[in-house]
Amino acid sequence: MHPELPLLFEIGSYVVLVLVLLFDLLLVVKRPHIPSMKESALWVAFYVTLALVFAGLMLVFAGGDFAGQFLAGWLTEYSLSIDNLFVFVIIMAKFAVPKKFQQEVLMVGIIIALVFRGIFIIVGAALIENFSFVFFIFGAFLLYTAWKQAFSNDDDDDGESWFTRFMRKRMKVAPEFDGSKLRTVVDGRKMWTPMVMVFLAIGVTDVMFAIDSIPAIFGITQSPFIVFTANIFALMGLRQLYFMLGGLLERLEYLHYGIAFILAFIGVKLVFHALHVNELPFINGGENVLWVPEINTWVSLGVIIGSMAVATIVSLVAARRKEKKSQQISGE
Repeated sequence: MHPELPLLFEIGSYVVLVLVLLFDLLLVVKRPHIPSMKESALWVAFYVTLALVFAGLMLVFAGGDFAGQFLAGWLTEYSLSIDNLFVFVIIMAKFAVPKKFQQEVLMVGIIIALVFRGIFIIVGAALIENFSFVFFIFGAFLLYTAWKQAFSNDDDDDGESWFTRFMRKRMKVAPEFDGSKLRTVVDGRKMWTPMVMVFLAIGVTDVMFAIDSIPAIFGITQSPFIVFTANIFALMGLRQLYFMLGGLLERLEYLHYGIAFILAFIGVKLVFHALHVNELPFINGGENVLWVPEINTWVSLGVIIGSMAVATIVSLVAARRKEKKSQQISGE
């Protein structure tokens, strides 16, 4: 079921969101700098407030269920975006990106993420519209992703994927950055700067996170409008959040367990929904499995908020204990 929103509301929403993103982009281009903690916090607060205002408008125009779907979808995508920041930190460190250029890199990363998520949303919506069994595939994929998120240790800890390593061998890359340029001249020869490799690494990361995040939000709502706007709001302010959190990201060591639990929960919810709309002949004779419970939006919202809150609190308590232990050892 799609939200019965006025067409002008949908068009107006897209126009306003595009203008906000363009303003943010121009700000980075015109004023390249390292944002202070206060500046970053104010921007993050602005974008969060904007998302809550949008949820309020959804409540007015479409009702509580759709507003709840947006909030649950936005929080899910926001938590996955924070997870994305961990990888961005690794990439920035690996390529030794100067701090004053990190804003530009993050902005490009966000634009790439929006493009890929937009493509996956269109494809995902078309698949769901025509093939109900896709919910089984999405659900199984999210359960696998949750397990990998919680227990797998095979992440690209060096910040480079196989793709960037492959491209590095086939491209002439200069040893040092030349500002934020993509091309430079070294000893009379034109070469790519390391900035290109950074963009490639972030682009590949964005694709992988889009593959994870789109099935997750389709487990909450099947409205392409809500899916896309939730993704835009989740990505807005991500650049400022990167600078605001700073070293705090490294202290959130249990956050990935919270995200894994959310993905597993949505995976189960998708499988339940797939059974409710089942058309596969080898399951229940092709009939709907009605005894399976349907998990409503507000339960989903509670699980998402609770999971992130518990994971964050446990991480901060553990980090504090480690600091105290370290201080005791150094004091002896």
